[in-house]
Amino acid sequence: MSYPKDLLSTRAIIQHGRYALIPPEGLVNNQLPYFEKCTTSIIASPKLGASFVQYLIEMEPEGKTTKAFGGDGIETFVFVREGALDVVVDGTKYELNQGGYVYCPPHLNMLLENNSNSSTKLILYKQRYIPVEGIPEPWVVCDNINNLEANIYEGMEDVTLIDLLPTDMAFDMNMHILTFQPGGCHPFIETHVQEHGAYLLSGEGIYNLDNNWIPVKKGDFIWMGPFIQQATYAVGQEPLSYIYSKDCNRDPEI
Repeated sequence: MSYPKDLLSTRAIIQHGRYALIPPEGLVNNQLPYFEKCTTSIIASPKLGASFVQYLIEMEPEGKTTKAFGGDGIETFVFVREGALDVVVDGTKYELNQGGYVYCPPHLNMLLENNSNSSTKLILYKQRYIPVEGIPEPWVVCDNINNLEANIYEGMEDVTLIDLLPTDMAFDMNMHILTFQPGGCHPFIETHVQEHGAYLLSGEGIYNLDNNWIPVKKGDFIWMGPFIQQATYAVGQEPLSYIYSKDCNRDPEI
């Protein structure tokens, strides 16, 4: 860190309970219990208006969690942006590299450890699971996005969607990767009950949030609350791609 060389400014936009754009510039390190050798930023929580908590973590070599993460009704998800990670769930170790992920159901928990020689960058996520009578609980899912099929989105050849979790009623959430080729866009401006937390993996675009068109780029995080208008155009020379969460398969309570 050093003294600023110009006026302080930011691209961050925070509309509590509605939407937020959080760029990487300005993120601060949060010290958390049981996270060793980790640089951790909390980018979404109920304090923002989200129903989940999401973290960006850079884990040094020999970095780890010393207490199980999740369980007791909390489902969790970890995704490796860069590097390698060992994830232990119910005594089983899953060895992940870039693009790898693990979903842990609410009756289990996970331990994380970086046993490689370089830092690992992670997306970590948790939310409270909503059980439904007569529907079994979800199960552990481990895979890598490079193994999954990208499907054409809404009939648009220049937009693809990858489902990271099963589309099964046992799951009350999913994770997706949506990719727009340069010039690609949503087919319409969406307005729906689901909320999203989206982390931009690559590219640049113009995002409609609550009918405000906002420039976004790789490294940005976007939180979209329920019923907020949302859509994007991809601009520039490379695809705009982001990983995002979605609540699903549940009837809203009243």
